[in-house]
Amino acid sequence: MKDRVKRIPIEGLKENNEHSDQQKPAGDVSGAELKPKTNEELNAEKPARKERRQASEAELNNPLHGVKLAEILERLVAHYGWEYLAERVKIRCFSNNPSMKSSLGFLRKTKWARIHVEDVYLDMLEEQEN
Repeated sequence: MKDRVKRIPIEGLKENNEHSDQQKPAGDVSGAELKPKTNEELNAEKPARKERRQASEAELNNPLHGVKLAEILERLVAHYGWEYLAERVKIRCFSNNPSMKSSLGFLRKTKWARIHVEDVYLDMLEEQEN
């Protein structure tokens, strides 16, 4: 025999949940009263946050700074395509049934392959500047 769900009429719900129509106690804070904290307030709470190292000028001038691996791969595939990438960087995830998911997984695990892909990306950026 199938289990059946007991249906409660809407009127019954209102009777059982009378407290939901009442006002909240004064100690509760509603979502409208919340405001984001300023940086000064956050720094006062966690002093270690204030001591974070800022990016150096060399890091900021690096074209790879702040660019995610997924963005690099998407731009390369859009510009060159999988076939060119398979010729330029000899890895199977580019030549055999290429996909973003498999390629990103391999590149995150394999440092030498990631360095090669980053080099291709830097060459593409130079090519676009000229």
